[in-house]
Amino acid sequence: MLNILYRSRISGTRARRGLLSAAAGAIAVLSMAAAASPAAAQGHRHAAATGQTYYVAPSGSDTADGLAAATAFQHIQKCADVMVAGDTCLIESGTYRETVTPAHSGSSGLPITYRAAPGADVTISGASALSGWSQVTGADVTAIAQSDPYAQDSLFSDAVAAGHVWSTDVDLGSDPTTVQVFTDQAMDIEAQWPYPGLDLLNPAIEHAGAGSADATIDDAALTRPAGYWNGGRALTGYWYVSATSTVAASDTGSVTLSAAPPCVHKVVPTDTRYALSGKIGELANPGEWFYDPAAHRLYLYSTDSPAQHTVEAKARQRAFDLTNASYTSVVGLNLFASTITTGSTSTHDTLDTLTGTYLSHYTDITQGATDCGSSVDRGVGDTGIVLNGTYNTIVNSDLSLSAGNGIALAGQNNTATDNIIHDVDYMGTYAAGIAVMGNSQTVLNNTIYRVGRSGINLQWGTTSGLTAGKDRIAYNDISQYARLSLDTAGIYTCCGADMMGTSVDHNLLHDGTPTPGVTPFAVAGVYADNGQSDLVIADNVGWNNLQGTVMLNGLGSGSYNNGVYNNTGGMTMMYVKGTDQSTGTKIYNNIGPITGSDGATDGGLVMSNNLDTATTDPLFVDAADHDYELTAASPARNAAIPLAGVNDGSTDAVPSLGAYQYGAAKWTAGARR
Repeated sequence: MLNILYRSRISGTRARRGLLSAAAGAIAVLSMAAAASPAAAQGHRHAAATGQTYYVAPSGSDTADGLAAATAFQHIQKCADVMVAGDTCLIESGTYRETVTPAHSGSSGLPITYRAAPGADVTISGASALSGWSQVTGADVTAIAQSDPYAQDSLFSDAVAAGHVWSTDVDLGSDPTTVQVFTDQAMDIEAQWPYPGLDLLNPAIEHAGAGSADATIDDAALTRPAGYWNGGRALTGYWYVSATSTVAASDTGSVTLSAAPPCVHKVVPTDTRYALSGKIGELANPGEWFYDPAAHRLYLYSTDSPAQHTVEAKARQRAFDLTNASYTSVVGLNLFASTITTGSTSTHDTLDTLTGTYLSHYTDITQGATDCGSSVDRGVGDTGIVLNGTYNTIVNSDLSLSAGNGIALAGQNNTATDNIIHDVDYMGTYAAGIAVMGNSQTVLNNTIYRVGRSGINLQWGTTSGLTAGKDRIAYNDISQYARLSLDTAGIYTCCGADMMGTSVDHNLLHDGTPTPGVTPFAVAGVYADNGQSDLVIADNVGWNNLQGTVMLNGLGSGSYNNGVYNNTGGMTMMYVKGTDQSTGTKIYNNIGPITGSDGATDGGLVMSNNLDTATTDPLFVDAADHDYELTAASPARNAAIPLAGVNDGSTDAVPSLGAYQYGAAKWTAGARR
């Protein structure tokens, strides 16, 4: 909400425009695109190629010709080296540990296609296997204690005595915050306190205690001796900011950070969550590891030998590097510990039917920066599946487990549709299930759940040489957001931008789940924060949101020319009452209580034909089961201001209030599978 500094990060912000015009009517035109079946869209994207088919198999050879399954290449990169427009690479079952960088692009009607062979199970992995494990002994602990005396008589030394710690020599780089380790394809976690468990979106959490302030965390649960945590790392989370720092000093009952958390500049008793890492003494729980970059040695907690398992470490960021590729399709593949990125000049690339897990990873959010934006923006533009450029598409894909985004849409005219995304943004920054940047983007029929902050983070930017246009965010089913950060929403948009009639419509937004134990604040279905203008927010349905289905906050530049129409689930307004603070905004035909409505029209907005469920029962079909269609006796029938493209379809003479028109077929949201 008050993250005013965030506004400066949005490129292409323009002064507010005139009165809201035909943006609402555009929903009707765009709805035709939403109604098209995924199969039909897929058929258009995968136009028949007329080129050569190449084959790849783990048993193949890159010196073969690749022209038949019996003479297959061994690496996908060999396909990428030789294919030209219209060619296809069929990939046989197996795990391919490589980054594929195409040498050529396809062309209109003649894409280059990388596809799993019929019936094949293909994984492109960013991880490499680890071996050479030995059991850590008491003598090893004594040696470690020469540089870290706290290793003796610690939880770590106890685990060593029990035979549960193993180690291997491996160079994983100089920065432990980029290390990612897997056992049997499940991510292990760095040793830390408190032990968070292995559910990245539901960690065990410790809160700062009474007396905490500025850069100091006081907590009676901090029982380690004085100096133990010195030089370690701290993760903090409060309000809308997750941040990282180093520990400058520590004592029993307290740690002092090298700097107060950015943006908020303080540690808040009971509300700031924190975790401490970087000390081998904490290596004592299932699924934990510790990496010593100076010794190039990885330690792993395991109750049996790691040699009995598949233990891997992340070694590559990308499965496909499409930075310089266009008219390229990647179809039917699994991605593990890796992602796919297109570039600013990429166009008409298609990613279809992918299954991606562990798309991105990092644990240092702030990276030593002192400004607010560097922390809140961490991972927004460069994590998850990144579609930059123009007219690129990701469709029918299942994406999960990312420190940052599931998908990032940069550039213009890119599309994400019919994807299922969950358990992403486990670092709790402004990354999201889908981060929408640039403009003219389309996000339709996605299912997004269990995210650290927002399901969709909708921002605005422009691209030099291209004409800007509105985004469309529609028919998405988003739930279980705000798990690690507050002041957010299922669909969150900020700050101070003219959104050119961008439409957020026909979304199901429900069950915001703020972290237990903190003061809950500002969790909504759709949240236009810090002065967003020229948005159409229409026909959305929400439940179990602290601030209702829609929240408008005009703090900063004002909330102008927004159309909030026919939503079900209530809303909240803030900073809209000042002179000319909400000019041109219209709030019509909504069902649910409206918090902050007293005096709201003093700022220039207009409210009409809204039904307050606190005083009038709308007579839904089955509100307890979240069926918010209207019964025959509903007072919301024949009660709306007609708005073309927003509330068409009722069998009554006059449209209905709320998101479902009486007598019309009930619209649905989420991935169509």
